[in-house]
Amino acid sequence: MRINELPIVGELLESGAEDRIFDSLLLVGPLLILVIALVGRSVLTTGLAAAYVVFFVAYVLYRGIRH
Repeated sequence: MRINELPIVGELLESGAEDRIFDSLLLVGPLLILVIALVGRSVLTTGLAAAYVVFFVAYVLYRGIRH
């Protein structure tokens, strides 16, 4: 089974902007929230969340400037 055959994930990938990095970021976000909810707030989870937000914003800005 490939990842695009999963019900929700496949629909997200097909309706996206044909950008694997952006699609991956959209999939990782909820998983990161789930990890933070399960593990609790710590220096590690706060760092992961901050890194995710910085990378997401930087990538969106990069794509906006590039196109």
